[in-house]
Amino acid sequence: MATFSLEDVRAVCKERDAWWTVLLVDPVATRLTRLVANRTRITPDQITLAAFALGLGAAACFLRGTAGWLAVGAALYHLCFVLDCVDGKLARLKGTGTPFGGWLDYMLDRVRDACCAITLAVGQYLVTGQVGYLALGFAVIVLDMVRYLNGPQIAKFRRLMSATLLQRGGEPGPAEDAAPGPADPADPAATGPARRPELDREAAGRYPRYLRFRRHLTRHRVRTHLVSGIEFQMAVFIVGPLTGAIVPMTVTTGALLLAFECAIIYKFWLTSRQYVRTLARLDAGPAGPAAGPVATLVPRQGRADAPAVRLVNR
Repeated sequence: MATFSLEDVRAVCKERDAWWTVLLVDPVATRLTRLVANRTRITPDQITLAAFALGLGAAACFLRGTAGWLAVGAALYHLCFVLDCVDGKLARLKGTGTPFGGWLDYMLDRVRDACCAITLAVGQYLVTGQVGYLALGFAVIVLDMVRYLNGPQIAKFRRLMSATLLQRGGEPGPAEDAAPGPADPADPAATGPARRPELDREAAGRYPRYLRFRRHLTRHRVRTHLVSGIEFQMAVFIVGPLTGAIVPMTVTTGALLLAFECAIIYKFWLTSRQYVRTLARLDAGPAGPAAGPVATLVPRQGRADAPAVRLVNR
């Protein structure tokens, strides 16, 4: 059986991650990953299923609604998330990750969070009789859906723009926030070393303080998306139940999550404008538009089994 060091485990961690994960989870998850890799034959999928079972246990505790059960549920949810970070590290460390394992982890995470949101809301409604908790649970599910749809879709179109610029003779440019380094199949936003086109320079150049702040966070492996889905989930399912401030924590972090998502959308809008200008500049190059047909990558709509992109001659 192979012997892995702690440095081996740290080498397969994401180059950038949520600050909650970097500061509060990885110090435990990396050591647990090393222990599992060196002393057991446990597979990443088995860890995924164990994490899901702990998540369902947290949901059952939330349903009871009282302070003691809420604390137990919060503890179980944190343990669940630690295991959720171990499975991806173990898969990368031992090279045993599979597409099915990534799909399983992603789907079970969504089911777990939906169950926890529903039981937390229903439990508080049964204890307090306040209907507002039911609306709050619905809002948590919607925000979780927005977070895990918006980021991957933007990342997909950034890769398409980068590929199109390469096809047209432009430069892809440096990677920025596209989760460089080893990809975690459990994280839909971490799609590997996707190179961003040189589209954000104009937008980022307008905000030098932001660039300095981003570099500081990058040195500590922390993403600039300070309130991501992870921090939102931890606030709702751990901090809120432990402090008894479920409503304030959910509302505050939900608003911050929406603000950061809007910032991502705004940056993507600036990037897409620069992308259009870049294509126009390439078309107006020395050869001009008459240089011949050029293949452009565009998203394919329609059948579910159709390829993700199609070539269009321009």
